[in-house]
Amino acid sequence: MGQALPKPGLRPFLPADLPVLVDIYEESIAELTGEDYSESQQEAWMALAADDSFAQRLAKGLTLIATVEGSPVGFIALKDNELIDLFYVHPAVAGQGIGTMLYDAVEKLAGARGAPRLVAEVSDNALPFFQKQGFQPQRRNTMPLGDEWLGTTTMEKRLTPQEDRKLSS
Repeated sequence: MGQALPKPGLRPFLPADLPVLVDIYEESIAELTGEDYSESQQEAWMALAADDSFAQRLAKGLTLIATVEGSPVGFIALKDNELIDLFYVHPAVAGQGIGTMLYDAVEKLAGARGAPRLVAEVSDNALPFFQKQGFQPQRRNTMPLGDEWLGTTTMEKRLTPQEDRKLSS
């Protein structure tokens, strides 16, 4: 019988989190995307965390960190109140509800702030997760990364206006 995961928590991003979030980002790409992307594509993707723009992306919008026993295990970054800019969960906790908890929190916050929709550039391995959350594919993309190209899908989910939610509950 599997051991129960301690209750995860949520907190905002702090600049001191950067090294562990880079590790989560890289390990997530390395271990969870191998069926959909080649090793050279994964390396080009991971290289995006090598410069200051990664830290700026985390600090610029709303970034939430999922923790287990105080240690970060995943994160989600919301840009301009409707773009899910970064969303990664450590492979050790993948499939245990951490991603759903992060996503639910961002959807509630975006909806409370009046966002009409959420949009995400979704990797092929993340498509099933986003579809399960009610996102619809909008278009297929090819994203250049150095000498590599990554296939992604732009997905969108229309949010129920806050007033409508109150009436239906």
